[in-house]
Amino acid sequence: MRRAAVAIASSALAVSLAACGSAKESGGDGGEATGSAAKGDNIKVGLLLPENKTARYEKFDRPLIEGKIKELTDNKAQIQYNNARQDASLQAQQVDTMITSKVDVLILDAVDAKAIKNSVQKAVDAGIKVVAYDRLAEGPISAYTSFDNVEVGRTQGKALLEQLGDKAKDSQIVMMNGSVTDPNAAQFKKGAHEALDGKVKIGKEYDTKEWSPDNANANMEAAISALGKGKIDGVYSANDGMAGGIITALKAAGIGDIPVTGQDAELAAVQRIIAGEQFMSVYKPYAPEAEAAAEMAVALAKGEDLGSIAKDKVSSDSAKDVPSVLVPVTSLTKDNVKDTVIKDGVYTAAEICTGKYKSACDKLGIK
Repeated sequence: MRRAAVAIASSALAVSLAACGSAKESGGDGGEATGSAAKGDNIKVGLLLPENKTARYEKFDRPLIEGKIKELTDNKAQIQYNNARQDASLQAQQVDTMITSKVDVLILDAVDAKAIKNSVQKAVDAGIKVVAYDRLAEGPISAYTSFDNVEVGRTQGKALLEQLGDKAKDSQIVMMNGSVTDPNAAQFKKGAHEALDGKVKIGKEYDTKEWSPDNANANMEAAISALGKGKIDGVYSANDGMAGGIITALKAAGIGDIPVTGQDAELAAVQRIIAGEQFMSVYKPYAPEAEAAAEMAVALAKGEDLGSIAKDKVSSDSAKDVPSVLVPVTSLTKDNVKDTVIKDGVYTAAEICTGKYKSACDKLGIK
């Protein structure tokens, strides 16, 4: 017993001396200091986005995130970027590359939130903090930012019901949900069902592989064939890309003037809304989401606390009470285009009101 006590005391003394040495080497005074914190603004940030079919990622998310990181680090941070092009296996390889490159922190928008779990664990094991961006990736993530995704679905569902009006209870709709590999899609679906169930008949419902407009188009053609073209009164579409494919199928079948929802306020969708081809989209202001991701990533890379940035907590199957920033959303219709995407500088009137859309813009006073 005495020998064991001496051994423990000796080990404790060795650890104490090592700790003092570490503090001395880092220039500290015995206070807490980390390698990342010692780097100051000279940090390396990895950024992985999921795909490039949806316009938002390359046009908005990437430049907004990179710009904020540069601003927060006096232009000293290194940013390493890649896009997975909707390929989960490719994204796993990209995480490996980030680990090899020894980034300090990784901002990750997962192609497949469950499949990426092992890659997140590998990054964390390598000492890299992971910020889940837009989609709640599985694994030991340190932070998360997105929109209130259940509320997005509710917003879409409520807008569709309001447009159907008193006829809703006797109406039949088609639901076109997103990809089963995206946890956001399940949350949009949940919120939409909360708004729609019991208030309108859902004739057909699909989970759309890879959020593909082509797949949405094929699903819509199948729904028209199954239900009959005179038996569809509206379509819940989880995003704008799919809405485009759905509207193409409706037009080909000679079906017009029924409300179709969307999400992301893509330029093509805003133009369709102006023209009356698509009823609404969900406007998600990308700047607050992107800036939150950048702020959390820089803080984590420097070893700083997230308390002043992340006021929310979100849990996944593999991480509990993750510090989070959830950004509110707005229902976008032709009545508020000027007060949303134009006012916020997402698009100019000149970008929206091209060619055949000019007359529709003139009627709405968009100039």
